[in-house]
Amino acid sequence: MKKWIAMTAAAVALSGCAQIPNYQSAVKTPPPAALVGNWQSKGPQKGLVSSEAIASLIITPAGDTLDCRQWQRVIAKPGKVTRLDDEWVNVNDQVRVMPLELEGGMLHYDKLVLEKVSQPTSECQTALDDINNAPKAEAQPTVKNKKSHPKAMRKNQKS
Repeated sequence: MKKWIAMTAAAVALSGCAQIPNYQSAVKTPPPAALVGNWQSKGPQKGLVSSEAIASLIITPAGDTLDCRQWQRVIAKPGKVTRLDDEWVNVNDQVRVMPLELEGGMLHYDKLVLEKVSQPTSECQTALDDINNAPKAEAQPTVKNKKSHPKAMRKNQKS
């Protein structure tokens, strides 16, 4: 059992996600001009759940991204572009790290091949507008004098 735990811990430590512990620690970096724009899948692809599904990736000049997948519903995940181990990657708000590899006019991303399009689908544009218009979450204040659980306090008093 201990070997299994050690091997799992080693695998997590060696994975790409281990280098970015949380979304806030990923540094948003303006991407090269060739990556900026609206990217969309064409036709059926292995990385999509259905041959009718559409994948879109919106990359802004500032480095913000929106990974938008639509089939029976729209799933939109905001993210940001950053450099990791000398390559451009997209880190989404769930700390999933996916390389952005430009080959000719095609973008290879998350088992998908995307082409640049002039504008996102109306569903992805609506999702982007909703995210941009959502109130920004404020940082939670930290508690300095955290009280112990009453049982723990009683145990400490008995000693």
